[in-house]
Amino acid sequence: MKGKVRNVNRLFVLFILILATLLTACSSDSDGGKITTSADSDLTPVTLQLKWVPQAQFAGYYVALEKGYYKEEGLDVTIAPGGPDIVPEQQVANGTADIGVDWVASLLPNIEQGMPLVQIAQIYQESGLLLVSKKDAGITSPKDLEGKKVGNWMGGNEFELLALFDKYGLDPNSDLSLEKQAFTMDQFIAGELDAASAMTYNEYHVVLESGVPASDLNVIDMNDEGVAMLEDNLFANKEWLEANKETAAKFLRASIKGWKDAIEDPEGAVDIIMAESEEGSSTREHQLTMMEEVAKLIVPEGFNADDIGKTNPDMFQQTADIAHKFGVIKEKAKVDEAFTNEIFEMATSK
Repeated sequence: MKGKVRNVNRLFVLFILILATLLTACSSDSDGGKITTSADSDLTPVTLQLKWVPQAQFAGYYVALEKGYYKEEGLDVTIAPGGPDIVPEQQVANGTADIGVDWVASLLPNIEQGMPLVQIAQIYQESGLLLVSKKDAGITSPKDLEGKKVGNWMGGNEFELLALFDKYGLDPNSDLSLEKQAFTMDQFIAGELDAASAMTYNEYHVVLESGVPASDLNVIDMNDEGVAMLEDNLFANKEWLEANKETAAKFLRASIKGWKDAIEDPEGAVDIIMAESEEGSSTREHQLTMMEEVAKLIVPEGFNADDIGKTNPDMFQQTADIAHKFGVIKEKAKVDEAFTNEIFEMATSK
């Protein structure tokens, strides 16, 4: 009888061990998002918080992870996807993530509100924002926007347009109609908007994919008009950074390497992205186009690829000035405190 009891106890312990293993293997983040990690107990953990879901917009980080560039730097990197309910600045400020990705115009008001954040790298050197119109709308220059219906997603995405209107003396409340644009191009395609906001790497190609040829479109580029604001950057919590400058430099060095690979081999980068994205969320063709367009923002014509990640003080100041003029921030930004190139210099001096 005692032998039977011991056998039962052994079986019970074995069952508990198996159950614990299964639960560990099946565990996921509490938000249900897909977390990508290079887990290794001997490495220094770093969590990167994206501003949106996995797509070619963030390809360099996934390439660096997949190819082991973070591990080579002694880092165990976790890439946390973003979404409509995730504010990267909040995640970094509260310590949930160590480094975040967002637009500079989103970072600045969070800094003004007291979050201890600082930009450590500028990945996109140019703005990807366009205003696109059909040729029959007769919008060949910004001054032709007078009397037109112009769409934008709002929520912080409209400030480059406000700067554009201001440059041409157009009052958005009386000279034209600035309307809320959905996160699709349906309104534009249906003719409900005369001009619509579109990112070079996303919505513009959605229009082309809908069957509207580029030859039937006119485009206003914020970079050409001198009202561009900086977009995807990397930022960190100041307190974390003070104690982890070497770790931040290692992360940036590996990320730059990942971005260079993604730009040189967009097909390979998209293979990695498609494996990370939710099934059916996008097509390979769309992601490849996105990767090719993103590359133009990271390394624009005439830009030295060795400076990927370096913040241009003049462009940062321009972004901050536009943000102040149109109420994104109440006070003029202390740009010398809002960003640093120290981490870039550390990352690229090796």
